[in-house]
Amino acid sequence: MNHFQYKNDVLFCEEVPVADIAATVGTPFYLYSTATLTRHFLAFDGAFTLPHITCFATKACSNIALLNLFSRLGGGADIVSGGELFRALKAGIDPRKIVYSGVGKSEDEMRFALESNILMLNVESHQELETLQQVAAALGVTAPVSFRVNPDVDPKTHAYISTGLAKNKFGIPIQDALDSYLAAREMKNIEIIGVSCHIGSQLTDVSPFVESLQKVKLFVERLRQAGISISFVDLGGGVGIRYSDEEPPLPAAYAAALEREMNGLDCTLILEPGRVIVGNAGILVTKVLYTKQGGKKFVIVDAGMNDLARPSLYDAHHAIRPVIRGNDEELADVVGPICESGDFLSRGKKVPVCRRGDLLAVMSAGAYGFSMSSNYNSRPRVPEVLVDGESFHVIRQRETYEGLIAGERIP
Repeated sequence: MNHFQYKNDVLFCEEVPVADIAATVGTPFYLYSTATLTRHFLAFDGAFTLPHITCFATKACSNIALLNLFSRLGGGADIVSGGELFRALKAGIDPRKIVYSGVGKSEDEMRFALESNILMLNVESHQELETLQQVAAALGVTAPVSFRVNPDVDPKTHAYISTGLAKNKFGIPIQDALDSYLAAREMKNIEIIGVSCHIGSQLTDVSPFVESLQKVKLFVERLRQAGISISFVDLGGGVGIRYSDEEPPLPAAYAAALEREMNGLDCTLILEPGRVIVGNAGILVTKVLYTKQGGKKFVIVDAGMNDLARPSLYDAHHAIRPVIRGNDEELADVVGPICESGDFLSRGKKVPVCRRGDLLAVMSAGAYGFSMSSNYNSRPRVPEVLVDGESFHVIRQRETYEGLIAGERIP
């Protein structure tokens, strides 16, 4: 369910015509729906009845306006960099609801996290643990930690967003993790409080989550037998959305499956949803610059792979819908202005018959859309706009040419 709907063949975001926003801010731009974001967050968070914290995966869509919305709804943040920590704090998220993951935390980032008094850091290697002990000792504080264990579970998703297999870079093999916990127990400035596990993104089946949790549950029992108390189980995120014909689990089914396995653990559950909250709550609006017929039909638009990387990076599908609806479709490639043959938003699929100046909506672009955008080809990054009922707000201004070179100097 989302709030991008046609009314008399005109695409609206909640109560605002998308074309009116385009006339005000220009194209391309990202557009989010407050009602959809709120509905998705509450549906996910409210599906769980046991003690839990819903920490939004900041990397999915990191604008502080959205983070602030989730904070006001009771959410926290899953972060993977010092920059994301900075964003989360500026957005007003409670530090005690912030969890820091990632394989490559620097000493400065560790220091920032400890000084900010976040809930916990998910440690992913023994060398990281040793470094964290040194940083915490220098600050005279105790670092609250969880270890991210790798359960070697196949999430059956795209190879680039699979994180729970033995061949992936993330976490510590679950069969080796007890040694890490035993080592951490002997460190004066480390406090063990949890176990963490995240197996991947865009999962459309509950069973890999259940298999992972079963392994984590057995591991928690081993820890307790060794005298190590665990208060938090962090199961990460990864629930998929519908881009085309996928059938991802509903939050209620996902929650019920996890809660059955959590029975008897007596731990607070930490969840890190990202895509499932924002994916279908955002679109990318772009304008047709030209059309041409070569070996195939091309629709050339003003948004490119620098604005939305997923089609080029993952060969991902995003539906293309007209902002002003007609009846005809044709087989065509929707491509951008970037100087790469891999610059496309849709390839080899039916799309609306387009004329120069038409507006198109690239659907399901809220997750890993703007957050993965770049300045490739020296293109300014696009605005982000948030609709709330009958009004809209520019929550990020369009980047300028001067902004592109603001940090550069000629020696």
